[in-house]
Amino acid sequence: MNVLSTGFKDLFVLEPKVIGDSRGYFMESYNKQTLLGLGININFIQDNQSSSSKGVLRGLHFQRPPHAQTKLVRVLSGTVLDVVIDLRRSEPTFGKHFAVEISAENKKQVLVPKGFAHGFIVLSDMAEVFYKCDEFYNRDADGGIHYTSAGIDWPIAADKLILSDKDKNLPKLHEANFQF
Repeated sequence: MNVLSTGFKDLFVLEPKVIGDSRGYFMESYNKQTLLGLGININFIQDNQSSSSKGVLRGLHFQRPPHAQTKLVRVLSGTVLDVVIDLRRSEPTFGKHFAVEISAENKKQVLVPKGFAHGFIVLSDMAEVFYKCDEFYNRDADGGIHYTSAGIDWPIAADKLILSDKDKNLPKLHEANFQF
């Protein structure tokens, strides 16, 4: 597995080794021992999966401590622009965002540590997104940042975005309660 630095502490893009032949391909999408060898020790306990159509923007979500989540995000079908905002006040990257296109084709994964808001926008006709979490969902710890925060340049016009009512009404970064 290849680990790409992002310029943000503990935020990585992972590129699994893909073995392909005339039958298709094989890859290990997750191997705890491999990650331990890279100095990444996370105990994932919940898997989540979503299916969305083009223009759907989900996020930017997080859970407050002590229920904060680390996520390992990948795309099973389609293409998304995966985006995070650093909410860790003690880091020089606080309030900044990172974005990367991940797809079923490129097989990249994003390891999002605790202290980040996470979201994505679907660029293909449909996309299935799968992610592992190291904490269970907790409604009382649920939070989010409005998608217009942090100067993110979304590749789909605002009037074409498809958002949940919840996501439309999330607070701006400077108004949010995130406790990191």
